[in-house]
Amino acid sequence: MPQSVVARKWIESGLEVADENSQGAVPVEPPRGMYPARLDEKGRLKLPVEFQRYLAGLQEKKLFVTSTERVTATVYPIEIWRINEKLLASFTNDPDAAEQILFNADDLGSEAEMDGQGRVQFSPELRRELDIENKPVKVHVVNGAIHVMSEGTYNERRQRAEQSSKQDLLTLKRFGFK
Repeated sequence: MPQSVVARKWIESGLEVADENSQGAVPVEPPRGMYPARLDEKGRLKLPVEFQRYLAGLQEKKLFVTSTERVTATVYPIEIWRINEKLLASFTNDPDAAEQILFNADDLGSEAEMDGQGRVQFSPELRRELDIENKPVKVHVVNGAIHVMSEGTYNERRQRAEQSSKQDLLTLKRFGFK
């Protein structure tokens, strides 16, 4: 990752950054896969090194930590959350749905930054609601945001995936999945 990030823009394929030595912007690639992590007794999520590198590569360091559905937490880079705010503010197909999502996000959310040790602070309300305080969690990136699941939520998702994976894979292979 570039040490000195001087330009960033959002494009359809994701976040991009550029440094003074590059010819143009290069994509900031989020880590792939599911990683174990833990919230400490003070409510800080210690991110795996790959996630720290990803967030460090973004020009804006501000994060929005919340839950929109009160099941999993999400650590949004602020530029991604701003896109969500614009969508919610202008969503006319189902304004009540947008209002409920924004209510959840505001109720449980807080702004944060990753500290020098790769930790991100979660609000007490969010930790209590999801029962993740001082407990192990699983983290992975979806659409540029870091999703955080409790062990219980992870185990439920894993069971559902095990039950439907064969059929799901056959369906996707018909549409070109390799």
